[in-house]
Amino acid sequence: MVEELALADGAVAAGAAAATWALPEHELVAALDTAHRLEQRLAAVKLALIREIDGRGTARAQGASSTAVWLRERLRLTVPAARRLVDLATTLDTGNPGVRQALADADITLEQARVIADTVDTVQTAAGPDAADKAVNVLIDWAGQFDPTLLRKLSTRILDHVAPEIAEAAARAALEAEARRTARDRHVTLSELSDGRLRLTGNLDAETAGLLRAAIDPLTAPSGPDDPRSPGQRRHDALADLCRLSLRTRELPEHGGDAAQLVVTTSFESLVRQLGTGTLDTGLHLTPETVRRLACDATILPTVLGGAGQPLDVGRQRRLITGPLRRALVLRDRGCAFPGCDRPPRWCDAHHIQHWADDGPTSLANAVLLCAHHHRHIHHSDWAVRLGGDGHPEFTAPAWLDPDQLPRRNQYHRRT
Repeated sequence: MVEELALADGAVAAGAAAATWALPEHELVAALDTAHRLEQRLAAVKLALIREIDGRGTARAQGASSTAVWLRERLRLTVPAARRLVDLATTLDTGNPGVRQALADADITLEQARVIADTVDTVQTAAGPDAADKAVNVLIDWAGQFDPTLLRKLSTRILDHVAPEIAEAAARAALEAEARRTARDRHVTLSELSDGRLRLTGNLDAETAGLLRAAIDPLTAPSGPDDPRSPGQRRHDALADLCRLSLRTRELPEHGGDAAQLVVTTSFESLVRQLGTGTLDTGLHLTPETVRRLACDATILPTVLGGAGQPLDVGRQRRLITGPLRRALVLRDRGCAFPGCDRPPRWCDAHHIQHWADDGPTSLANAVLLCAHHHRHIHHSDWAVRLGGDGHPEFTAPAWLDPDQLPRRNQYHRRT
């Protein structure tokens, strides 16, 4: 397979370098059809490989918390996209050979395969294997005429065609299956932009969507007839108000031993002189005006990292890494320091590089932030961690994974 894929890779590379402007129109269209067909065939091969990798446990053996996270790092995918590939690979492998073959034959697209696989699972549950086989044929035929969105809408009435005697009961089953899919696909993604802003994207299930609207709608009303904000800006400000209200309740769970809070680091002199900027514990920078405003209701550290009054080396008298020491650790590591992990600081534990039980001190020089998964992994694997010459953590994989044992660093939390 590797040799055949290498040959295909070379052929596609040659096609990518060809001059499309020189093609007559009929060949241009034919080339597009061929490229599209090839894309679907490769998708079928890719899903088969992902299913085998997932089944063998390759991802966890190499230190990842799941196959989706491993694919994110390996193929530079988002975790939601990687998770959808793993789910579809599993679904097609365990009960949808007809759908898998249709994708390999390029009769359907990858998105159409998701729709058909979901629908066939529902039909299988409601009406049995014979009806499911009929549904595959009907849906593949429909896929030749309709895009994935319309195909999903049509699929809600598939039992009218393959099992009309139970269509009403199946419609209820389809609704329940849709609720399960909604629960499975729920996610919220926070993507840091180059200018320090966050892009908020995601899919909410019906209940959560209702909760969000119930909480946010009262806060989105214009402040008056001359309110200059757009509806999108008012929703943004309403979300900020919700976060402030939640923090003020003092009922949120602790994060890393500290109460949920917004922490801004600045120097006392800068704050008094109203000149210096501040830094959030996520690494984002704030203007002097914002720092002074937040000083009213946020925790302001009175010195910069390493300044007077911050005991960064607690020594052996304490085991837990909390308070100023943890904040210093967050400012240094910015999240889970394990290579390839993007978990933020508040999801992380502080790990003693030289274990406490082995006389390791509680100090910044002997600590590293690790998420729960990688904290367990470091304790139960041959991975090693140390601080490099610049004082930042670097990891060495076990010899079976990396014979050269080159130091690795987390690139997800780098800031410029």
